[in-house]
Amino acid sequence: MTKTTSRDYNAETNDTAGNKYAYDFDWVIRRYLMRALKPHFLPGQALEIGCFKGDSTLLLLQHFDDLTVVEAASDLIAVAQTRVPNTVRFIHSTIETANLPPHFEAIFLVHTLEHLDDPIDALTRIRAWLSPTGKLFVAVPNADAASRQIAVKMGLIESNQAVTDAERAHGHRCTYSFDKLEADARRAGLHVDARGGVLFKPLSNSQFDAALGQGIISDAYVEGCYSLGQQYPQLCASIYLVCSA
Repeated sequence: MTKTTSRDYNAETNDTAGNKYAYDFDWVIRRYLMRALKPHFLPGQALEIGCFKGDSTLLLLQHFDDLTVVEAASDLIAVAQTRVPNTVRFIHSTIETANLPPHFEAIFLVHTLEHLDDPIDALTRIRAWLSPTGKLFVAVPNADAASRQIAVKMGLIESNQAVTDAERAHGHRCTYSFDKLEADARRAGLHVDARGGVLFKPLSNSQFDAALGQGIISDAYVEGCYSLGQQYPQLCASIYLVCSA
């Protein structure tokens, strides 16, 4: 999602050698993210920006009957449409070219902001789509996650905020910490109503996938990571803001 026309959004979602675009752990995070955000939900029309293959769309349908999806990758829309009811409206567009009315009670920008070339401009446009009582729920991978800090200490990543080659191949433009995320939201004219972290993260996504798949860690362990993340949000896999216009 960008003002330029040189990006191939379909290609950016493809797996690369040794690095998946989406791990099974990503969907674990999204389920827990919905739990964390649910107390802030209001009834009404909802908008999802960036749907990947529809997993998060299905989660949102558990809470919202009226759902619109904006997605820049046509291949992803084709897959997602086969997985959700035909009541979901799909719009093939970038944020910068979408024209939407200001009537959404909930807008979800989940693991998408870090892909944008001009995030502040995008957030400003999204703010205009909120109803007077609407909320924007924005979540991003956390630069300061425990697993990422361990990778820095190991010499695998230059710094917490670095964009790795694998991330860049998948369209990442930056890596957010709480301070940068809140600064961008404020610069876009948004008011931050709440903030938090989802799932204390001691392992990388691939390590979590392997550990869960082999039964090394249990669902109870993941639940414990969620509870600990509420105590230490700055060390979580993802961080989020709940914003209003």
